[in-house]
Amino acid sequence: MDEIVKPKPYLTELKIIEQAQGCIMHGIKAAEDSYTGFGEAYFSTVNFGMIKGWKLHKKMTLNLIVPHGDIRFVVYDASKDELSGEVLPIIDVILGQQNYSRLTVPPGFWVAFQGVSIGFNILLNIADIEHDPEESINRPIESFNVQGFNQNE
Repeated sequence: MDEIVKPKPYLTELKIIEQAQGCIMHGIKAAEDSYTGFGEAYFSTVNFGMIKGWKLHKKMTLNLIVPHGDIRFVVYDASKDELSGEVLPIIDVILGQQNYSRLTVPPGFWVAFQGVSIGFNILLNIADIEHDPEESINRPIESFNVQGFNQNE
């Protein structure tokens, strides 16, 4: 029997076009592999040092972009679900204007994020389905032990 290969999270470098009047920051195009449809787009803010997560989506693909501030994202594979001991994230990255990229997270991965910049940290999620509270699972941040990623310090 053929093994089913689950898509993995990945980063896509995005362009910032500098102009005297202000810059243009690319997000996503329908022709890109990370575009799996449109359900909704929303912004989320996270204060400096605060962590939001863990969340696992059963159906939704996330496309996360940080247009202002810096946010650390930690992504963990749910198929390696260990509730004790330190886990090794498959992605641990800080996104912002210095690393302006889109993080695509398919369903089936735990995600948490932390505000890294003092002041305003904002992300945009371009999701392929509309929000459905029955479609996701939440766990407290203490559920997974990731080095340097402690509860709301």
